[in-house]
This record gives sequence, structure tokens and C-alpha cells, in this order.
Amino acid sequence: MSVLATPITLPCGATLPNRLTKAAMTEGLADPRGRPTAELERLYGVWGAGGCGLLISGNVIIDRAHLERPGNVICEDGFADDATAMEAMRHWTAAATAKGAHFWAQISHAGRQTQAKVNPHPKAPSAVKLGLPGGQFGEPVAMDEDDIADVIAGFARTATTCIAGGFTGVQVHAAHGYLLSQFLSSRSNQRTDRWGGSLDNRARLLLDVVKAVRAAVGPDVAVAVKLNSADFQRGGFAFDESLQVARWLESAGVDCIEISGGTYEQPKLLGIAGMEPEEAQQVAASTLAREAYFVDFAKAMREQLSIPLMATGGFRTRAAMEQAVEAGAADIIGLARPLCVDPAGAAHLLAGSESLPRPERELALLPAWLAPLRAIPMVRAIDSFAVQYWYYSQITALGKTGHTNPGCSVFAAFREVEGHAGRWLKAHRNSAVANADDSRRQAG
Repeated sequence: MSVLATPITLPCGATLPNRLTKAAMTEGLADPRGRPTAELERLYGVWGAGGCGLLISGNVIIDRAHLERPGNVICEDGFADDATAMEAMRHWTAAATAKGAHFWAQISHAGRQTQAKVNPHPKAPSAVKLGLPGGQFGEPVAMDEDDIADVIAGFARTATTCIAGGFTGVQVHAAHGYLLSQFLSSRSNQRTDRWGGSLDNRARLLLDVVKAVRAAVGPDVAVAVKLNSADFQRGGFAFDESLQVARWLESAGVDCIEISGGTYEQPKLLGIAGMEPEEAQQVAASTLAREAYFVDFAKAMREQLSIPLMATGGFRTRAAMEQAVEAGAADIIGLARPLCVDPAGAAHLLAGSESLPRPERELALLPAWLAPLRAIPMVRAIDSFAVQYWYYSQITALGKTGHTNPGCSVFAAFREVEGHAGRWLKAHRNSAVANADDSRRQAG
């Protein structure tokens, strides 16, 4: 039997039936009020039957003013009192867990990585704008003590609601440049109070969030954290800092740390080159890293941590996954893009398949005759992110029909995703106005 098929018991007592996880991927399939939909139910029904022992949702946002993207599920104050929203969440989680998989909610706040069309002035640790061209992101506003207290309470409240709605655990998102990750990085966190400066100050918000979430859900519910191994940016969160934060998280009683890396400015998680040279990290290279992006970081962490570690990013062959687990580099393997193309990919691996699909090798926004333009960093980044939209389109197709749409072109996917975002935002704003009118009438 493959080591990938062996169960693993987490410190909280929950047992995952195997070592394969559907890692978090943004879905964009919530309704205009941010509630789960039949499309999310269908999507996770497909993934839940696909062989993974654990599924992790896309971003469940704690504050509608700080979306990761239009179409996020929004689980803020009042969600638990909305019978329609809670029923929709229970349908969603029931579909995901029907075949025995665990289902964790990835709880998140986008901070300065909120698009300007959602919020032109998002809250962030400091008023440091995202270093990307094009004006897609607005001017952030530095958070005050009340804002920070609201974030801690929001993570705890959302965790409680998600467990009541049928999730079997939660994952606190502290990676990829979202709010908690922004606090960890001295590049984006330039505060001089107790939330900035030294690493213990920069990690304070994450640790306070974890403490509040654990208190809210109790000792028997899985609480995980997604943590950057590094930001891979000069002046950003580095691996030695990540290792120290991981030690603190273990002491705080988390059940699993997922090791990832990068931000929108340096999207290492997608295997994409950023707008500036990648900052090297002090971690020993090994043959394990020939396929997966972050497995050597997980291996280095394993030497100092005893809690389960999950490595996500780049895995395609069963041999590399088995080697990572057998070598002790990772206890759990996260799979993302391949499951957009082959949603039963985990089952196929467990049945003996040697590898997962790699359609990204054939995808590009630019036609072949313009391929030389990819030497320009900005053009390369745009082309690579457009390919990411192709994966979004596959998620949408699975949600709407239960089947993928591999014939969709990258250009068509780009138009589809952008068009849906525009329509969703318009409907979202209209629903917000309607909610405000209802509230005023009830108050009157």
C-alpha cells in the first residue's frame, strides 16, 4: 500500500483517512450576498468524491470590505443569524463530506490585497501600497487598535460559524500576502507599536488570532495555519523568521501547518516569476525539491517541529509525493491545479497512477508568434496570471455542470472571469443597498 493511503491522526484527535488534500483554491462562486450556492455544493461534491482525505475551501472572508476576489463566501457578523445562509453552508459541507473526507474552512482577510474596485482604501498594517503596476489595488490605510481587535474577533466568530455550519476544521490563512501575512513581513508592516518592529511583535496578530480561534472552537476541532516559508522579497518575511513563527504556532496548539510561499508581488506559489528578482533563502536544497516548490522548507522545519506539516505547490508525480512523506519532509500533500482538470486525481494516484495532468505546459494568453515578449517581466506576469484564470474557469465549469471544460481557451477564460467579477460586484452592491434599506425599515 502506498504511504499516501495511510491515515494520519492530528493532535486534536481528528484522523484524516489519507495523506492527500485538496488545497485551498479561490472559487468565486458565492451569491451576491456572499452566501454559498448550489454551484459550490456541486463543486465540492465532485471534489469530495475524488479521493482526497481532506478538502480545504477557498477564502472564507471575515469582512466584505476586504475580499480576496469578487464571489468569495463572506462569513461576517450576522451570517450565523441568517437561516438561509446557514442552510446553504450546511448543504455545501454535507456535499464535501458525504464520502468521508474532512472539510476545513480557510478563513481569511485580504488586507491591502483587496482589489480597488472592491475597496479603494483597504485596511492594512501600514499605509504601504502593493508594488504592482496597473492601479488594480488601492491605497491602504493603517489599522488602529480597534481595527485589529475587530480582526481577531472576526476570525474567531467566523471559525465558530463555520464549525456550526458543518466544517470539520478551520485553516487560518497567514500566507500569500493577505492580512496576517502582511503583519508578519517587515516590508509591509512598518509599525512602531506592539504590532510591528521585532518578529514577536509582527507575529502577535497571528498568534492572538490562533488563540481566539482555538478558544472559540474548542480543543477537539482541527485548527491549522497556512504560513509562508518566505515571501521571497528583499526585506520581506524570510525563512528563519518563518521557522520561528512555526515554533510559536506549535506551542499555541495548532494541529497542522501548511507550508507555502510568495505574495501577489512575488507569486512563488504559482511558479511565476515576480516583478523583481527573487530573494534567496537560507535552506538546504535536496533532490526532493526537483518537483515541489516548498518541500525543502518543510523538510527543514520538520527537523525542529513535531506537529504535522503539509506541503503544497508543484506536486505532479506519485513518486515525488511518496518520497516527501517517506523522507519526513511532509506528512500531508496538498494538490491544487491538477484537481481542476482531474477532480478524481487523488483516487487515481491511490489506485496506482504515476502522475497528474500538467495542462499549464500548453497554455498561454500570448500566441506563439508573440512568445518572445514573455522575456519582459510584466508581460510574463500577465500571461501567467491569465493562465491562472483558465484554472478558475475549470472550477466554474465543475460548479455549474460537474464537468471540466478543457477546450476553453485562455483568452475566453480571462473574459469569462473578468465578466463574472464585474456582474457579481454590481449585484453585490445592489444587495448591500437592499440590506441597508431593510435594516433602516426594521429600526424605524
